[in-house]
Amino acid sequence: MTPSPSTRLHSIDALRGLVILFMLLDHVRETFYLHRQVADPMDVLQTDPGLFLNRTLAHLCAPVFILLTGLSAFLYGEKQQGRAAVSGFLLKRGLFLVALEFTLVNFAWTFQLPPSVIYLQVIWAIGLSMLALSALLWLPRGVLVPLALLLIGGHNLLDGLHFPAESWLHIPWAVLHDRGWIELSDGLRLRTSYPVLPWIGVIALGYAIGPWFARGGDALQRQRRLILCGSGALAAFMVLRLLNGYGEKPWFSGDTSVQTLMSFFNITKYPPSLLFLALTLGVGLLLLALFERREEGRALRWLAVFGSAPMFFYLLHLYVLKLLYIACLAIWGANQGQYFGFDAVPALWLMTLALAIALYPPVQWFARLKARRRDIAWLKYF
Repeated sequence: MTPSPSTRLHSIDALRGLVILFMLLDHVRETFYLHRQVADPMDVLQTDPGLFLNRTLAHLCAPVFILLTGLSAFLYGEKQQGRAAVSGFLLKRGLFLVALEFTLVNFAWTFQLPPSVIYLQVIWAIGLSMLALSALLWLPRGVLVPLALLLIGGHNLLDGLHFPAESWLHIPWAVLHDRGWIELSDGLRLRTSYPVLPWIGVIALGYAIGPWFARGGDALQRQRRLILCGSGALAAFMVLRLLNGYGEKPWFSGDTSVQTLMSFFNITKYPPSLLFLALTLGVGLLLLALFERREEGRALRWLAVFGSAPMFFYLLHLYVLKLLYIACLAIWGANQGQYFGFDAVPALWLMTLALAIALYPPVQWFARLKARRRDIAWLKYF
């Protein structure tokens, strides 16, 4: 089957929708499983395999979403006929996302006003990555691709570089690579949860593969490239992980085969190691090829709805989860130490399914509004 141009774009929204649902699952865990928090990487000897799987699926979210953000930026430029339009849009939307992280997003996590802590997480990282891409897209593609790969593959060489709080380099380095705290005053501090240096490489790589998806391009050739690059990334992950070296804590043979497997796939997200990005981007590229090859069935159409209004869904689900938690705590009280929470991981999956079904109608409504009212400029920011 040769996919149509609409299938080419539909597959991007469907993949974005899939990782959005994995994100929902992870945020349900962070809301209703606070009594069983996990570290990064996880403690394999202490983490239940179901919880490990839950968290590992969520690893796909940020890499795939940021890669698709770069790809979507290229496709936006194809419609607007020029890099200047793309650069301007990325600059404005990047600033918008940074402001959103400091305000509506952080409040959704903490419900604290004024805040004592601001967590600079994935929306912040996407915003700063967009700001960087607004400048990097002017580079020739032959320069952009090696630079993106250098940032993705080489940043682990900087893992041992740290600067004390009194150094003028402490703040910029905390933002770029060294996850930590920035003390702004006695009553306010920032947590750089998502150091952005490797994420800039990911968004640049997404923009660089944009010509594969250009209007009128050869669909079969695009799919071959996606499969080749995805398979190559997974092969690189396997080889590097077996060598037990660069950029990661070594894996070990556990008491059971499950523990050994968990240790092998126990990788670092903050900042994302080369192995983390090789695994997740490899899977993402293969899924993108698979989604384009499949006919537009009901499941892909359902996923594409979530993927066509990502920022609306992001804000909506955060506030719904926070209000649900407050309601549960008020009705049943703390049943897991100081928290209200579920007793087992399967409950997280059931709640995620229920929320996905419940949130589908408002997200579909907003996606249709966005498609219908292209004259409303602010809608494209969501």
